[in-house]
Amino acid sequence: MEMVPSEENQFVPKEIHNAAEEPRVLCIIQDITSAKTVNERLTLNLPASTTLAKLYEDVAHKAGYVNGTFDLAWGNTPDMTPLDHNSEMSLSDSEFEPGGKRNFLQLTDKDGEQPQIASDESGTADSSGLDDSSQERFIGPLPRDGSAGCSGDYSSPSYSYSSILNKSDTGYVGLVNQAMTCYLNSLLQTLFMTPEFRNALYNWEFEESEEDPVTSIPYQLQRLFVLLQTSKKRAIETTDVTRSFGWDSSEAWQQHDIQELCRVMFDALEQKWKQTEQADLINQLYQGKLKDYVRCLECGYESWRIDTYLDIPLVIRPFGSSQAYGSVEEALQAFIQPETLDGPNQYFCERCKKKCDARKGLRFLHFPYLLTLQLKRFDFDYTTMHRIKLNDRMTFPEELDMSPFIDVEDEKSPQTESCTDSGAENEGSCHSDQMSNDFSTDDCVDEGICLDSTSSSERMLKPKSLLTFELFSVMVHSGSAAGGHYYACIKSFSDGQWYSFNDQHVSKITQDDIRKTYGGSSGSRGYYSSAFASSTNAYMLIYRLKDPSRNAKCLSVEDFPEHIKKLVQKEKESEEQEKRQREIERNTCKIKLFCMHPVKMMMESKLEVHKDKTLREATEMAYKLMELEGVVPLDCCRLVKYDEFHEYLERSYEGEEDTPMGVLLGGVKSSYMFDLLLETRQPDQVFQPYKPGEVMVKVHVVDLKNETIATPVSVRAYLNQTITEFKQLISQATGLPAETMRVVLERCYNDLRLLYVPNKTLKAEGFFRSNKVFVESSGSTDHQVAFTDSLLWKLLDRHGNTIRLLVLLPEQSPGTLANRTLCQKVGGDSDAAFEGSKGNRKSVETILEESTKKLKNLSLQQQHQGSSASDSQKSSDASDFEHIESPTQEADSNSSLCVAADNRELENRIRATAGSSGGASSDPDNHFACEERSDSEVNNDRSTSSVDSDILSSSHSSDTLCNADSGPIQLANGLDSHSITSSRRSKAHEGKKETWDTAEEDSGTDSEYDDNGKSKAEAQYLYFRAEPCSQDDSFGRDTQKCLVVHVDKRITLAAFKQNLEPYVGVTSTQFKVFRVYANNQEFESVRLNETLSSFSDDNKITIRLGRALKKGEYRVKVYQLLVNEPEPCKFLVDTVFAKGMTVRQSKEELLPQLKEQCKLDLSIDRVRLRKKTWKNPGTVFLDYHVYEEDISISSNWEVFLEVLNEPEKMKSMSQLAVLTRRWSPATMKLGPFQEVILESSSVEELKEKLSEISGIPLENLDFAKGRGTFPCDISVLEIHQDLDWNPKVSTLNVWPLYICDDGAVVFYRDSTEEPMELSEEERNELMKKESSRLLKTGHRVSYSPRKEKALKIYLDGGPAKDPGQD
Repeated sequence: MEMVPSEENQFVPKEIHNAAEEPRVLCIIQDITSAKTVNERLTLNLPASTTLAKLYEDVAHKAGYVNGTFDLAWGNTPDMTPLDHNSEMSLSDSEFEPGGKRNFLQLTDKDGEQPQIASDESGTADSSGLDDSSQERFIGPLPRDGSAGCSGDYSSPSYSYSSILNKSDTGYVGLVNQAMTCYLNSLLQTLFMTPEFRNALYNWEFEESEEDPVTSIPYQLQRLFVLLQTSKKRAIETTDVTRSFGWDSSEAWQQHDIQELCRVMFDALEQKWKQTEQADLINQLYQGKLKDYVRCLECGYESWRIDTYLDIPLVIRPFGSSQAYGSVEEALQAFIQPETLDGPNQYFCERCKKKCDARKGLRFLHFPYLLTLQLKRFDFDYTTMHRIKLNDRMTFPEELDMSPFIDVEDEKSPQTESCTDSGAENEGSCHSDQMSNDFSTDDCVDEGICLDSTSSSERMLKPKSLLTFELFSVMVHSGSAAGGHYYACIKSFSDGQWYSFNDQHVSKITQDDIRKTYGGSSGSRGYYSSAFASSTNAYMLIYRLKDPSRNAKCLSVEDFPEHIKKLVQKEKESEEQEKRQREIERNTCKIKLFCMHPVKMMMESKLEVHKDKTLREATEMAYKLMELEGVVPLDCCRLVKYDEFHEYLERSYEGEEDTPMGVLLGGVKSSYMFDLLLETRQPDQVFQPYKPGEVMVKVHVVDLKNETIATPVSVRAYLNQTITEFKQLISQATGLPAETMRVVLERCYNDLRLLYVPNKTLKAEGFFRSNKVFVESSGSTDHQVAFTDSLLWKLLDRHGNTIRLLVLLPEQSPGTLANRTLCQKVGGDSDAAFEGSKGNRKSVETILEESTKKLKNLSLQQQHQGSSASDSQKSSDASDFEHIESPTQEADSNSSLCVAADNRELENRIRATAGSSGGASSDPDNHFACEERSDSEVNNDRSTSSVDSDILSSSHSSDTLCNADSGPIQLANGLDSHSITSSRRSKAHEGKKETWDTAEEDSGTDSEYDDNGKSKAEAQYLYFRAEPCSQDDSFGRDTQKCLVVHVDKRITLAAFKQNLEPYVGVTSTQFKVFRVYANNQEFESVRLNETLSSFSDDNKITIRLGRALKKGEYRVKVYQLLVNEPEPCKFLVDTVFAKGMTVRQSKEELLPQLKEQCKLDLSIDRVRLRKKTWKNPGTVFLDYHVYEEDISISSNWEVFLEVLNEPEKMKSMSQLAVLTRRWSPATMKLGPFQEVILESSSVEELKEKLSEISGIPLENLDFAKGRGTFPCDISVLEIHQDLDWNPKVSTLNVWPLYICDDGAVVFYRDSTEEPMELSEEERNELMKKESSRLLKTGHRVSYSPRKEKALKIYLDGGPAKDPGQD
């Protein structure tokens, strides 16, 4: 949908003052060529006589594009055909509407290529529309689409690019930022723009027989350079290069230092180039030499060594100084400035044999051909203890004369000797290769740029003019020490022009732009000046020696070696193939496709069809995609426009079989607001035309007599039709008389609306695209009662609330499939079927024997009560069930529950599942003999001998329809059904959760019975029907153990369990219901008064035998507490505790269970129960404590069982049980836990007890509270100093101890005991052991911090498999 910004009226021109003036055309153009511009609009107000060619010129001028590199198409029509570039037709003749009407156009790519952005030099940019700041060139960071490597915080508002040129203008290709790989892109572009490096890389030939091309770093760099030089793309990917580094996708999200990458990459290339011509390339180009010396100031003796370097690190600001160096020359001078070693820092002179004042420094002996300077902008602030970035201004020249920094003195004398104990202290940034100690005078390194002299007599310094270097690369960092963005400013040696390489963007820049990278700000702010300076500044500088004899030019394509020419051709073909594929993709419509397959039911796929393919060809493609060959003839299929969400057929395409799909679908789009449906028909049927504007109605015919709802018949209607006209339409489709027809609209879930106003339109009644209605035309008296009191409403209400559940029965269930399906054949042989199954059903009848007599009495009672009920209730009772007079027959039919004799079809999906059920019974009395009865009758199936007569706590049952306190609830109470069901749904979704460890909520478990022993499910009949599982629905298990249950989801869990009793074969108190969630996780459902409203169709339920919880009972998990074991918490059993039970009684019930299940034979006086909080032991429960009175018990409760070595010492709640552990510094070991029972919270008493059990004198005893989760593990290397020993408090229940409950851990030691002296080796060994021990227990090892991820390039294609390797 085309949206015009609300602010657009500011662009609308003023009304024409001169009526005679020519009419004008208002054009609003949306640029959809990139995500950045899609929300922008260009507004042009042109004379109506303007030609289309002039329109293109004006749009190019306004948008800043090169004319001819983009297309314009109408934006509000499905036709995406571009307007003619060269047409001389006027706008008024080209269907543009004048007079202030908006003409919407879209600016699109031309031939799959993005529009070229016009340069300032070309004069096509709209300079008049730009403010002053936008005229200023800048090479700073660009806000990039979706790139995480750059933050908008780092760009200055006063900077912007005046031109972002694509390859056709600059001749250069950018690199795509993978996420945070801007540092890599900057270095790669610099290496590419270095002629000597690029040429050497091209001269290296890859041997595929020797190495995998995927893991070859030089080969992937070679490919990248070839693409950078020959590709027509704006930017190319670097994923192949990073893959050769052995990096995975996570490395793309790690930003590293560009200087660190340079070092690591050079090392990797050196390794890969061994035994090749390029073996010494890095050293030849980038390596220099310097002398690290110390000279005695008394005798002149000098000790030195030669170091090599690949870059020179220059300090921005001296340590402790508030003033930064102003220039690179100043920083270089400081780099070689010697320091004097005096006072305590005096140097021991080998000749003087004493400590003397000395001078220590560095001298440059040789500068590399390519000189790399690193400006050390990242520092550490010892005030804040954070890394900072120094943004101070530091200038650097375009030409750098290094002659002042070379060592011109010939100080080498026979008395000097090489020394290895005076390493260079240039802050770890020099590449140090220590040379041998046996230098002779002939080993002297020439102190000039060239090292080709062989003796001191032949040594001649090269002219200093040869020490002039020209700047050609500035790598810029924008941001802070925490992160930022890199880009490179590089000078081309071919034309001397500077360019900014900012990831995929390449643009021309000037010397002014380079000067902006000096950093700094106007004015002086002292030490914190850099904090207020621009965060965009130079970080690495690369200079090349000006030497005409060595300075090279980059190889042209014509001069490429043969193997590179082959590579160019290979990459060109690959790029052409990619372009062709991209063009196909660009013209391919991708849309969701649905099909109601005659065999496989509803299928879904994605149809990908070229926009020029016709509807007929697309139908054939969809036909094959949906695998309809051999099932339906092709001429019986058609594609129609479809709304899957509303199940709405929008329109068909009659007569448009030869229309291109691009036209029918409204062009190629990333997503469509509609879908397609491949519709099928039988050969003898005719397709119905679907017209736009029609609404679809699914009509279900209701049979009140048989209480069935038929499968839907689809009709199409118009919203402006009246109800009377709509009934006529339905009458034609169904054959039902319109005069007696009742039409019920289901607007949303279970919201039923009777349509009774004849002249009201469908739109006024709330019809939408897709609708569902129920119709009934029996002409019975049911239409005379209020709709919510009618049988029709009850049937529809039941239909809307019934769900289908898959129930897996326990394997040891006494019932069999034969018992459960006896009513599949209802007729004359039913008695024989009952008779023949009695033997098999004996166990069920035994269970129900006690309740047989009571069943008849309750049935008669129910009949008597029913006589006083309302007529509507009588009607419901009569229609839903009949009472059975014979107890024997009743018991038989109860156990079978008449699974399949019911011919009242519930719904289309239920009919499909119940297709194997028997037909309608010919005996009207027998018709309901196998139908589910009221819950009062179901109750007679169960034994009442063990009825729990506790009164129901109804604190959370008020929102259920089965409310025991209110008696039978008549749904025919005049309320709109929506008001009942929707409130229930909303409550059900407000956060009710299944709990599986207890049925407790508030005061206790919901009981299945009231205080008279009556089933609460007697309150109201709710639909329940069960049948055997088909093979498809059987959990993948034996179908004899599965049921498909159709049940009203407003039924309570208690009533649902009672209905399941005959199938399980035991009473509902003897089995448990588990709901099966994703991944086959099972959780017990125990809240008996909650309904099944949280269940939905085809949810799975597992039934397990076992005693269900009664009111006041709690399911409890028992764990054993083993204080001195590596794993102190061990699960034992699940058990049940009851409200009012004492701790001793629970132990008496628990011990036999432990003996049977865990083989633990324990004495009741040698075990204790105590509170469990996560893994922490808490309050000790005394034998006389009562659950719910002294001990709060809750759902999901867990408890510790602790085996005692002696009888329980805890006798009172005023006592305190503390777990203590001795620390022995002399042996570096911790002793076992010992429990100490305190009579009070006195620190003095604790120390006395500890002194008593350890023998440590009271005055020498130190103690500290343990930290963290039990067992409060801590490394023996840290315990001595990390714990808070001997807190200055007199009681335990105050800060910092806060020991207020049992189970606290206290460490103690002898203060006079000295710690063991450990060698470094012993300490490391102990550290490893402690690390292993603490990691096993899940505790943090603080002395082994996790290191930052280092930057690595893996030469074997990937990181080592050793998980312990960093």
